[in-house]
Amino acid sequence: MLATAGCKSYQSNWIDADVENQTGKAIHELEVDYPSASFGINTLAPGGAMHYRFQIRGSGPIKVAYTFEDGKTAHAQGLSLAEQEHGHLIIRLFPQGKVDFVPNLEPASE
Repeated sequence: MLATAGCKSYQSNWIDADVENQTGKAIHELEVDYPSASFGINTLAPGGAMHYRFQIRGSGPIKVAYTFEDGKTAHAQGLSLAEQEHGHLIIRLFPQGKVDFVPNLEPASE
């Protein structure tokens, strides 16, 4: 029997992201950009949240953009992500376009 303990597949390097709308109003056209890809949703209700699971290819910052009901757009840039990082990331959207990025990430395993 072959021992595989200690070997981590590249497939296990996922980031579980939760985006929370704490603005008090519905937001529209939410887009989260991360190195080499993006995800989003058309509408996120006040108090609502969305979950998305992704892998990093390359490295670079995570960015968020969304539109308020009045048509104003908010943009924010967060931490830099590196290939094969894994763990959990919470993105909290607040009034006036304030965004908090709360990472609980681990670097790539050897």
